[in-house]
Amino acid sequence: MARLIFTQQLARFTAVPQVDTSAATLRGGLDAAFAANPLLRGYVLDDQDHLRENVAVFIDGRRSDERVRLDDPLAPHSTVYILQALSGG
Repeated sequence: MARLIFTQQLARFTAVPQVDTSAATLRGGLDAAFAANPLLRGYVLDDQDHLRENVAVFIDGRRSDERVRLDDPLAPHSTVYILQALSGG
């Protein structure tokens, strides 16, 4: 099963589950995480159901650039990190 890991930046706002999922795509994996904590959706996705600009996703060490469809494939043993990008100076 693929494992989704939300980094601790998001834990300041809501519970961040670590989710094991059999989903075949990033969208399916995120939906499993949102089922575990519905409040998390608003921190990860915008009102168009697209990945927020300040959120980055890495699948098996590679950054995902797909922010709309979220159809990146997940392998059975994929590790997915979801984090808020930091900005400022």
